[in-house]
Parts: sequence; structure tokens; C-alpha cells
Amino acid sequence: MTVNAKVIEGKAKPRGTFPHFKRAGDLIYVSGTSSRLPDNSFVGVEVDSLGTTRLDIAAQTRAVIENINDILKAAGAELKDVVEISTFLVNMNDFGDYNRVYSEYFNEAGPARTTVAVHQLPHPHLLIEIKAVAYKPLNQ
Repeated sequence: MTVNAKVIEGKAKPRGTFPHFKRAGDLIYVSGTSSRLPDNSFVGVEVDSLGTTRLDIAAQTRAVIENINDILKAAGAELKDVVEISTFLVNMNDFGDYNRVYSEYFNEAGPARTTVAVHQLPHPHLLIEIKAVAYKPLNQ
């Protein structure tokens, strides 16, 4: 079985000692991914001149899924190869907008999915984190 792991150049560096993805044979495990950009800013965060912060779950969801897509491409796969997704939301009141954006990428034939609420994520500007598992045979 082929096993490899990779931190991808040009993506936000993980905030710990783990890779963006790990391939184990035909399975690709994508680590928890957020809307964080390589410069450590976040998609879906606006701070006005008074310091009031506005967080946008739709923008963050879209950015997370696009980040996962980029990671999968680096692993030789794509979103259509995802077989399971686990989503962590800080607030279940965001579920509707998250689900709307998610449905732009996946339908009922898409991956199995679990969505749970968590107390917090590694940064106060994060509303969502997603991890994924993809199936992409090595000899395709």
C-alpha cells in the first residue's frame, strides 16, 4: 500500500504538525480545513472602522470547499471523488446557509455527511471547519 502525506505549497500552513492530506492506498484523507488564506487572513471576515466584526458563513463555506478542492487536486483527485465529509459548525443557526452553499457542490449522490456543532474552532473568526475522505484509485 502506498502511503504519503503532504503540506501543499501556496496553501495556508497547518497550525500544527499535520499534513493537508494523507493518502493511504486508494483513500485520501483531507485534514480539517478552514477559510484561512496563506497570509493568515480569513475569507468571510469583515472588520469595520469601529472594530465590529462580521462573519459570513456562506463565504467561509465556499472558501473551505474550494480549499479542499485545491488539496484534492494536489493529491490527484477532485471533489467528485469525496466519499465522506465531516463538518464542524460553531453555531447550528448557520446550518441553513452552510447547507445552501454545500448544495452548490454536492447533491444527494454525493458524499456521506455528518454535521456537528462545536464549542469553538482554533480562531475566533472561524465559523466552520470541514474534513473529507476521498476515494481515488492509484492506478487510474
